[in-house]
Parts: sequence; C-alpha cells; structure tokens
Amino acid sequence: MSKLIYLDNAATTKTAPEVVEAMLPYFTEYYGNPSSVYSFAAQNKEVITQQREIIANALGAKTEEIYFTAGGSESDNWALKATAEAYGNKGKHIITTKIEHHAILHSAEYLEKRGYEVTYLDVDEYGVVKLDDLKAAIRPDTILISVMFANNEIGTIQPIKEIGEIAHEHGILFHTDAVQAFGQVPINVDECHIDMLSASGHKLNGPKGIGFLYIRKGVKIRSFVHGGAQERKRRAGTENVPGIVGIGTAIERAVRTMQERTKKETEVRDYLIKRVLEEIPYTRLNGHPTKRLPNNANFSFQFIEGESLLIRLDMKGICGSSGSACTSGSLDPSHVLLAIGLPHEIAHGSLRLTLNEEITKEDIDYVVDSLKEIVAYIRQMSPLYEDFLKKQK
Repeated sequence: MSKLIYLDNAATTKTAPEVVEAMLPYFTEYYGNPSSVYSFAAQNKEVITQQREIIANALGAKTEEIYFTAGGSESDNWALKATAEAYGNKGKHIITTKIEHHAILHSAEYLEKRGYEVTYLDVDEYGVVKLDDLKAAIRPDTILISVMFANNEIGTIQPIKEIGEIAHEHGILFHTDAVQAFGQVPINVDECHIDMLSASGHKLNGPKGIGFLYIRKGVKIRSFVHGGAQERKRRAGTENVPGIVGIGTAIERAVRTMQERTKKETEVRDYLIKRVLEEIPYTRLNGHPTKRLPNNANFSFQFIEGESLLIRLDMKGICGSSGSACTSGSLDPSHVLLAIGLPHEIAHGSLRLTLNEEITKEDIDYVVDSLKEIVAYIRQMSPLYEDFLKKQK
C-alpha cells in the first residue's frame, strides 16, 4: 500500500515522538517500583507526582484529585460502580443518556441488575441532551448524573456547564466521560461543576493502557481495585510509570498545541464536510453542525452498507470507521445514530472520519474523490437505489 491516510483518530492516535522519548528511560533506566523505600525507586514516585500536577493544571483541579487508571473504560466503570456503592444508602437512581460510550451503558446495565434504576435520556436530532428532560428526570433518590462531554461517534459537544449547574443545584454528583474531548477543547472542572471526569492517554497522542479519573475532593467514592495502597488506597497495583510519564507528556503537548492544532483541524474538517455534502448526493452530516469536536465528521450515505464502504476505502489506503472502535465487530447499527432518529437502513451506511493536525486539504481531496467513486460504484449495484431512481423519474 503506497498511500496511507489515517482518519480514525477517535479510535486511537499515533503516539507522539516526544511522548515515546519521554517514556523510554522508564523502561530500562528508571525502572524502580515507586512503592519501594530506596531512593532509586522513590524518584519514580516524584515523577508520578509531577505528571499528576500537569494533568491537574490542565483541568483546573488539585493534584490529589487525579487518579491513574488503565484507560477510559476503567475510569467510566469506576465512576459509576463505586459511586453507586458509596451512595446507595442515599438513593439508587442514576441518570445518563442513550448515546454514551458502552463503558457507561454496560456499567449502567450492570447496576440495574443489582437493584439500581437508570434513566436513559433521549437526545435531539443533533445528539444534544435536552436540559428540560434532564431536570424532569431528577428524583429525590438521584445520586449521579453521567453525561459524556463530546460524543465519540458524531462529535457533538454537550452543554456540560449547564448540566453541571443543574446537578450542583440539586446536590447530585456529576460525572462526564471526556475521553474524546480532553485535549481537543478546554475543560475546567470548577467552571463546569464536574465532580468526576474520565480521560484516556491514547486519544491524545499518548500511549495505550493508561488513563485517569478526576475525583473532586470530598466525593466519597469507593476503591475500585483492592490489594495495595497505591493511588491513595483507591486503586491498587504497581503504577505504570512509563505510561504515566507518557500521558503526562501527551497532555502537556495537547495543552500547548491546542489552539493552533484545533484551528487547523476545524478548517480541514469543514472543507471535508463541504465537499462531501456538495458533491455526493443523498448524504447527511450526523451531529451538530457547529458544536462538534474540531476533528470529527460523521456522514450517512443512503443506499450504502458501511462495511463495504470501509473495505473499499481501505483498498485505497484510507482508514475510517463506521462508529465506535469498541463495537466494530457488531452487525447492529450504531446506537448513537438510532438515538438521533436515523432509520436502520441509513444508520447502516455511516462513515466516521476523524482527523489529526497532519491531515491536509490535499489529503481530503484524495479522500473525497475516492469516496465519490466508491459510493457511486456501490450504489450502482444496489436494487434499492435503482428503485429509488425509477420513482424519481
């Protein structure tokens, strides 16, 4: 394959060279266990504290409010399950949305089987939570509201500050899955009244297998992993020092480059959206037209099956997806696209393209030209498209 255009950065990103360089010494030179008492190991404990400070500063949080995990899914599981356990005597009602990542949805289902009640909020046609619906769903026994900062499939950014204010006014804990948003948009946990926040390293040019959960001081969340005193006795297990250095370096880089990087991504994204919508008929953009992540474009093509589209794009060296990487083996249409009101047959023909700062307009020209050719070819073989054209005459 002579050409590779990677447009699946919502699934994972390339680890930045400066991140790899920062991590390498902690595999072979500074490999001590941070829990050991001798100075060779203790220096790693200090390095972990430094990375915690970097992350806390990026969020407007306190250093002791950052807890390292193995990634976003673990952080989401911890936020829901441990909160339910800690506050179960106050109430057993949780509010979330129908478009959350499956780490949230499956955790919620797990809790439902254990006696908790979960309200799954509808969203509008753009994937935005309706604040009036949220207010109406609140009950005296509601203990947690969990709404993702930005959707991983359609890129829609939620009114997080307003949601946090509603939760705060009612004395309810507020968690947000910020795995896709962190590093792409500015986030301040105090301004948004966020009590817990999940993030992952490999979504922002850091390594895989490392993430964190922000837990506001005073939130009485239970320990998630037992067996040691690490992470202030809340998450046992020897710390992943190279991974922690990697995520800290990646976050420092993301904050430093955010303004310039996202400006370029937005410009190229809008160019992509304009060309696709203008040049490929019977196509729609999914998600909010403006309140979306800088690098996200999600389309539905009528009379197209998404898997065929992805295979033919791959043959041209273009990497995209039809939705969340965590459900890529599923034959069911995206739960997010169904939640915004798309019928099954259109939801099946979806394509998510997520950019990085290296993607140029010239790359997009190649992608769109390839898309036009592939979509026309697949539609040509579709009896549904043929019937549709006959009815149009």
